[in-house]
Parts: sequence; C-alpha cells; structure tokens
Amino acid sequence: MNEPRYVAGHRLLEGRSAVVTAAAGAGIGGATARRFLEEGARVLIGDAHARRLKETEEALAAEFGADRISSLPCDVTDEEQVGALFAHAERTHGHLDVVVNNAGLGGTAALVDMTDDQWGRVLDVTLNGTFRCTRAALRSLKASGTGGVIVNNASVVGWRAQTGQAHYAAAKAGVMALTRCAALEAAEFGVRVNAVAPSLAMHPHLVKVTSEELLAELTAREAFGRYAEPWEVANVIVFLASGYASYMTGETVSVSSQRA
Repeated sequence: MNEPRYVAGHRLLEGRSAVVTAAAGAGIGGATARRFLEEGARVLIGDAHARRLKETEEALAAEFGADRISSLPCDVTDEEQVGALFAHAERTHGHLDVVVNNAGLGGTAALVDMTDDQWGRVLDVTLNGTFRCTRAALRSLKASGTGGVIVNNASVVGWRAQTGQAHYAAAKAGVMALTRCAALEAAEFGVRVNAVAPSLAMHPHLVKVTSEELLAELTAREAFGRYAEPWEVANVIVFLASGYASYMTGETVSVSSQRA
C-alpha cells in the first residue's frame, strides 16, 4: 500500500482564531494545530503536559511565526484551567472562531476487573473534559455573536464493541451524544458542533505503549492495511472547521478504513 500524500494548505481558515486541546507532541492534536496554521489560522494550544506543550509551541513558532501560535497548560479535568484557557484565547486573539476538543484518555481493562478509579478517570478526561471545554467554548461564542465551530474527537469504538474498552467506548459514545445535543442548542446562535471518529491513528508516543501484537491485530482490521497518520484525521477536522462544512452540525464523521 502506497504511503499517503500530504496535502498542502489552501488557506481554508484564513484569519480564524482557534483553540486546540491536548495538542502537545505528534498526535492528532499536534497535527491539527499544524494543519490549522497551514490553513491560515492563529492557534492557541493547550495540554496537561507543560514541557511537551512548550516544545510544540516553540517548534511551530519557528516555522509559522510566534505571532500565530501560543500555548497555555490546561488539564481538562480542572474547571479553573479550562476557564483560563478560553479567557487567554479571548485576550490573545480578541475573539474565538474554532475549538477542537481533542483531549482523551484510554486504557485496556476487562470490565470484571475494572476499578471505579479506572472507569472514572477515563470518563473524566474524555467525556467530562469535552463537556467542560464545549461549555466554555459555547459561552464565549454565544457572547461574541459571530458564530463559530466546535469539533470534538470521538472514536469508532463509540459505535463498535471492543473487548477491554468499556470505559473508553462509553466515554466516546457520550462525546457523540454530547455533540448532537450541543449542536441543537448552539444552532440558534450560529455555532456548528460536529465530531470526528477515528479508528486507528498512531504516533510515536502511542507506539511506545502499544505491543506489536496489538498493533498488528488493529491494523489487520483496516482496509488499507495500515493505521492513519494523525494529519489524515486533522484533514477532516480542517474540513469540519471550514466553510465547506457550513450545513453540517450534530454529525460524527468516521475517519476510518475499517471493514464493516
């Protein structure tokens, strides 16, 4: 199977102001921040990993200019930090146009062995964190009166059963439901809310904690016989954030090559 070809930016987000959570490093959040910059946006990135976040900001600033990228550490389980992130975006950019809720936490545990702490931690980061950031984003976007876009990161496991993933699947299904309900409420003040549902997107940090056996099993399910590059998911996020998706809201778009 041929390697995917990286698509050049087309200024689809020219002049837009964006916030991307969990954007440190080389995962979907970092790839989304880069793609947004390539498409002309100014971007504020947040992440609970302060050192990696600063490194990501510095690398992007060297390439795109320090005036277009900034960062602020943010743990999405902490309401004060979430509030500070969005207040910083308004101070720095003057307004807010796009929010990407990328923060999530996984893990593998059989349900019979899963502890309350394991269950609660995954839901607090993945579902409650998305709720906190969506609420903060909607408050900001409603007050501005200029519309906007929210894109949430869900997962195909929100639709499809997978052993050892009850907590993660429940959280991602919740993200999909939250997306649908938020979209109906936000439509009256011109804000669109959609989600992406990747199947398997790998990056260096995830590879380190994934066994070769599991990686082989997961990639075997993909029609292309490979996992997605994070920027391939980011491309769909760019589409949903752009004017090309102007009539889409409440939708979850599968970014997957899994066989039915």
